[in-house]
Amino acid sequence: MKFIDEYRDPDAAQRYAEAIHRITTRPWTIMEICGGQTHAIVRFGIDELLPDQIRLVHGPGCPVCVTPLELIDRALTIAARPDVIFCSFGDMLRVPGSVGDLFSVKSQGGDVRIVYSPLDALKIAREHPDKEVVFFAVGFETTAPANAMAVYQAKRQGIRNFSILVSHVLVPPAMEAILSSAQNQVQGFLAAGHVCAIMGYTEYEPLARKYNVPLVITGFEPLDILQGIYMTVKQLEEGRAEVENQYARAVDRQGNLPAQMLMGEVFEVVHRKWRGMGEIPHSGLGLTDAYADYDAERRFHVGDLHAEESSHCISGLIMQGIKNPHECAAFGKLCTPEKPLGAPMVSSEGACAAYYRYRRIALVGD
Repeated sequence: MKFIDEYRDPDAAQRYAEAIHRITTRPWTIMEICGGQTHAIVRFGIDELLPDQIRLVHGPGCPVCVTPLELIDRALTIAARPDVIFCSFGDMLRVPGSVGDLFSVKSQGGDVRIVYSPLDALKIAREHPDKEVVFFAVGFETTAPANAMAVYQAKRQGIRNFSILVSHVLVPPAMEAILSSAQNQVQGFLAAGHVCAIMGYTEYEPLARKYNVPLVITGFEPLDILQGIYMTVKQLEEGRAEVENQYARAVDRQGNLPAQMLMGEVFEVVHRKWRGMGEIPHSGLGLTDAYADYDAERRFHVGDLHAEESSHCISGLIMQGIKNPHECAAFGKLCTPEKPLGAPMVSSEGACAAYYRYRRIALVGD
């Protein structure tokens, strides 16, 4: 198990923590963008190894969490139809809409299925030509190539009973929205390594220059994150603002060019609403006109559904790094995994879920 143990070595982690202590001379606020990194930080207590001057805040790096309420409602409406087989990754089934979630639709007789790939949903469409098969295409740039491939193959193979409900979001515009906000507190970023494995990191270089902010492409294991924090703090202390690549074993500057070409064939950049953050210009992907027939919103005429978010849920403030989960009055009380007010409490990458799972007793008692 070399590639787990190698990046979870407690002695090496302690050495990195000590190195961060040595170079830190003033307060800094650093945001990790990826929900997987958030869970690693909380699970392994990485933030507790850092100097008091280093504050880690959690960004909008969970695509499930930022899927807007109205899009969940559109999914529920489509999934409830008797002529539909609705396919999704498992972490979307507990995300609350205005009324209920996909599990409740399933319990009421809807044909809702968990799949592990959009190509699984395409296979179901081939096997059930009498049904409309819809895949809930949620994710950042990481999952977009596979979803693009499913639509590309559906058109190529003439499969007409397949469509996707698109909720793809893009990381750089969200980072710019955070940096340009009057409430911004973030001085450095740990960027999501898996996104950059697809897209490279040329898009991040203008952000570093424009906002004078260090940005370190970072992996997901404890030593990755500690090294990423060290590199970020070193830049801050030296007055530099550059893009650096901690995750060089998986990421290069240009990214995966064939995946990018496929995405460009099937998707185009669109404005996208983010749950808790509102609409961010040019921050999402939608199907191009050439593939518009595979757009579930158009096929089922649900684009006009709108919804208001709970006033008790501060997920937007959490995902902008303004608040941490335990600062929400509803955390662990009105909002639990059994009765969530928002997606960050039930998503496998949600910040609230991480705090509830690993720190609930310390924060709110048992």
